[in-house]
Amino acid sequence: MALDDSFLLIGALAAQANTTKDTVRHYEQLGLLKSRKRQAGSRLYTEFHHECVERIELIKSAQAIGFTLTEIKNSLNDYYDGQLDIDLQLMLTQQKLEQVKKQQANINMMVELLSERIDVLARMKADSNYQLDTNICKKKIPSS
Repeated sequence: MALDDSFLLIGALAAQANTTKDTVRHYEQLGLLKSRKRQAGSRLYTEFHHECVERIELIKSAQAIGFTLTEIKNSLNDYYDGQLDIDLQLMLTQQKLEQVKKQQANINMMVELLSERIDVLARMKADSNYQLDTNICKKKIPSS
């Protein structure tokens, strides 16, 4: 019986997608990747279609811009099923952008506060008579 070369074993898929077998298993468990089982003697193999390489690349790309695996799952499956709702995707992507902008503002504030503290500590080190303004130490990142 000839092997169906349109399907990949987990190791080959992981190698082609530049990821690990554990990641492939995790994605499969979450329903991000579809597979089929093949019996070969006493062994049961899990096989993945070549399309899964592209799916993994799309997953990694979406993760890189801040989407969670849960958020990715519905969109990815809708895309491959031909059911992608562009208006919904636009709204979700706009929401993600706003979320990332808030995170960026918090990070910018953290950089400012850390810089201020470094400045204070440097002054304290240079001048043993320096009087610390404790209000500087009490500044906090605003909650979003």
